[in-house]
Amino acid sequence: MDDRLIDSDRLTLERRSLLPGEGFFYPDSLQQERAEQEAVTAFAEADTVVIADPDADGLACVALVRAAHGEGALVSASPHNIDEALTQVSEYGTGTRVYVCDLCPDSPADIEALPAAVEAASSLTWYDHHQWDAELTDRVRTAGAELVVGESDVVCSADVTLEELDATFDEQYTDLVAVTRDHDLWLREDDRSDDLADYAYWADEEAYIETVTEHGADLPADVQEMLAERRVEKSQLIKKAVERARLREVGPWTVGVTYGRCSQNEVAEALREQGADAAVVVKPSGSASIRGTDSFERCHEVAAQVNGGGHPKAAGCKPDIYHDMLDYAHHWSTQGAVTKQTIIDGFRRLADETA
Repeated sequence: MDDRLIDSDRLTLERRSLLPGEGFFYPDSLQQERAEQEAVTAFAEADTVVIADPDADGLACVALVRAAHGEGALVSASPHNIDEALTQVSEYGTGTRVYVCDLCPDSPADIEALPAAVEAASSLTWYDHHQWDAELTDRVRTAGAELVVGESDVVCSADVTLEELDATFDEQYTDLVAVTRDHDLWLREDDRSDDLADYAYWADEEAYIETVTEHGADLPADVQEMLAERRVEKSQLIKKAVERARLREVGPWTVGVTYGRCSQNEVAEALREQGADAAVVVKPSGSASIRGTDSFERCHEVAAQVNGGGHPKAAGCKPDIYHDMLDYAHHWSTQGAVTKQTIIDGFRRLADETA
């Protein structure tokens, strides 16, 4: 395939907002091969390894582990490939101290490799703050892992990590955790939290960890300058998604629904200001973010019906409806019509149960 076809820089803003980024078009097998090699290197170079979601919360956990132990190689993982990361522990992590941070399994299939991972590792500790199914909690603990799950609407995973690690941390780290929580729980009481979230999204993972380790939540001038430049396009993409949004009445709730490559939290906030109790932002990649408000705190229940999970006010999912590239072509050309309807059906079932 011609590289120009997936080069976002040559597209107009409108078309860029409708299509996924370049990385989407790389085969999973290529990404898995790359991840496998990175894991081999991580386990070979460090006695402590952190398997974490590479967002601001997960990366803050890595910074805390490194501060506590003097090392901590990162193995990036998402909720959909937890089992792959655990398999890597069983294959390459013999005698390694392992932490799993800011990740929650959606089904038993996500932790099939956990018993073997626990057997291989010198210890396996799991810190999280998502909504856990009781059966999965029991499975993790029965396998021999130490699991600590904080209250999802009170703390972030970095809070749990800070509390549980046997170490004394400088004020810089406690401040970092507080600002991370401010964004992760969508409190928005500290202006720095958006900076951390954007920097974690745009920067290389190691660059982010090194920066917050040195500067905490007060990002240096060169990073602030980079963020200002990148936010010009970010704001334009947010505007596009908000303009496409439609408010739908589902049972007792008003649900704002839109589509586009954008920052979902800011879009959700704009829809809340328009009267939405909940917001659904469908992405060109096929996934979707569900955001709630004080009048709707059941996002994780909707997501659980659509191959996902998360928190009462913030969840994510990816419906299992994409079977070939024609399905994706339909998704892009209809601005996610099938995915939107699938998630709205989840809201409707919840409304019927409530009634």
